[in-house]
Amino acid sequence: MRFTATELDIPGLLLIGARRFADRRGTFMETWRASDFSALGLPAFVQDNQAYSAAAGTVRGLHFQRPPHAQAKLVRVVRGAIFDVAVDLRRDSPTFGKGAGIELKAETGEQIFVPSGFAHGYCTLVPDTDVVYRCDVYYSAEADAGVLWSDPAIAIAWPVDHAAAIVSDKDRALPRLADIASPFVLEPA
Repeated sequence: MRFTATELDIPGLLLIGARRFADRRGTFMETWRASDFSALGLPAFVQDNQAYSAAAGTVRGLHFQRPPHAQAKLVRVVRGAIFDVAVDLRRDSPTFGKGAGIELKAETGEQIFVPSGFAHGYCTLVPDTDVVYRCDVYYSAEADAGVLWSDPAIAIAWPVDHAAAIVSDKDRALPRLADIASPFVLEPA
């Protein structure tokens, strides 16, 4: 197998590592291979997205899509570094409302797998950061939803002062966790 998978603090969240080859020219690594990801139990992906953030302290999220358009994501930084966050929105989950955060850097090539049933977001740690992510379901504007990134009930230790964060008007207006009816349920193992 070309990839390693380590479960994070919340079941279902995986840190994916890939073999990296280096020589005098630089580095090479495979970032995705359908057969290996299928062997890890991960879904097939249908859409790739890329987001560029000019400034450190840019926050994007916390986003999710409601069923039947719920998305799983595979997130990787191709330039720069981020503090990546996933929040469990699965009702009846012992970790419902809990957020898990991890630093992802372009130079390590690590990726995080965020299953459907989670809200996802990140904060850029350095200027000029590019993030790419694969989704297993196409984007649907009608299903687009989210949770306020700074909701104290989620208690994420963001690496940016809330007043200094660069956040879109749309993300600033997202509801708190207590104000949403989560459409997700914990699937049996």
